[in-house]
Amino acid sequence: MVQRQVPNPAELLDLMKFKKPEFNGKKRRLDSALTIDDLRTIAKRRTPKAAFDYTDGAAEGEVSLTRARQAFQDVEFHPGILRPAPTVDTSVGILGGPSALPFGIAPTGFTRLMQTEGEVAGAGAAAAAGIPFTLSTLGTTSIEGVKQANPHGRNWFQLYVMRDREISYELARRAAAAGFDTLQFTVDTPVAGARLRDKRNGFSIPPQLTLGTIVNAIPRPWWWYDFLTTPKLEFASLSTTGGTVGELLDAAMDPTISYDDLAVIRDIWPGKIVIKGVQNVEDSVRLRDEGVDGIVLSNHGGRQLDRAPIPFHLLPEVRRAVGDDFTVMVDTGIMNGADIVAAVALGADFTLIGRAYLYGLMAGGRAGVDRTIQILRTEIERTMRLLGVASLAELEPAHVTQLTRLVPVSRAASAVEVR
Repeated sequence: MVQRQVPNPAELLDLMKFKKPEFNGKKRRLDSALTIDDLRTIAKRRTPKAAFDYTDGAAEGEVSLTRARQAFQDVEFHPGILRPAPTVDTSVGILGGPSALPFGIAPTGFTRLMQTEGEVAGAGAAAAAGIPFTLSTLGTTSIEGVKQANPHGRNWFQLYVMRDREISYELARRAAAAGFDTLQFTVDTPVAGARLRDKRNGFSIPPQLTLGTIVNAIPRPWWWYDFLTTPKLEFASLSTTGGTVGELLDAAMDPTISYDDLAVIRDIWPGKIVIKGVQNVEDSVRLRDEGVDGIVLSNHGGRQLDRAPIPFHLLPEVRRAVGDDFTVMVDTGIMNGADIVAAVALGADFTLIGRAYLYGLMAGGRAGVDRTIQILRTEIERTMRLLGVASLAELEPAHVTQLTRLVPVSRAASAVEVR
């Protein structure tokens, strides 16, 4: 028989622990976000559809983005036991300088469209966290404005080659003069990808007030208040505005981009140069032999060629081909600190986050970007402790298995023959 008694009032009082109310709405909603997916949910609620879809979407059927995220989910970790890691070191040296974490902020275009603080929020958060910030050629804050927001931290610049080459050359010179230490020369955008969400939304730069956008704005007055009461949304480094994103890119980019352009940019740029948008082993080896400082395995977040290779899947083979002394970075699909740990274990020197940063920005401006970095840092540290490693240098391929859903037909046929 269970013995019962009259509840003791003193014991009940001990059980009643009321949380102090948080009256700051922004802090309350950001504190409630425990994952990047949580930040995405908040961002979707607070941002007009066209702006959110521009960030969230990808090219055509969005197959590349879906596969990239699935690839990180299809990871099996192999932890070591009885290997205490009470503290972990998440710092890394990358391209001649330090980073407190194994990721930096990737270049994103039209950033003030998502939330009015834009690149200033990203650069400021990166400075506070001790990680690099990358400004896009299509950014909405100037090179000098980013330098002012992050005067002592590491600033990188992402460069497109324009039809008017002198525009690109002048941007590189300005970034160098402002003390940016690394150039990300992007090579996967000779023409714009087919971003169908943008076309369906009638998305343009700057946004146009239509009946649809007005209806969509009614539950999001704060976004429109910011948009209408802050400086005009436009490219900080380019004079071209007006039209869909695809039209703007097609008008500006040049499909004749080649290794000759790389040679010119290398002569102009005095710092480190990495090639962003590499998608096969052969190009990785050639670029190493050309003497660049590193590469970014990337399919542009799935926003260019749909069904392009998955960067995370390419990583082990590329690392074996280029050797241990060549810088290899990865982006596309990263939504969790465990994704970053897996990438480092399989040979990445560094990773870049784009959408994860923008979800935080849309959820809460600068404070939201800080929250993004905090979430990823916590996930990285927890994953390392659970694996039994105290530093990034201790991570190795044996810690990770890439589980495969997509097997090339020839390989699948060979497996059948062997059985």
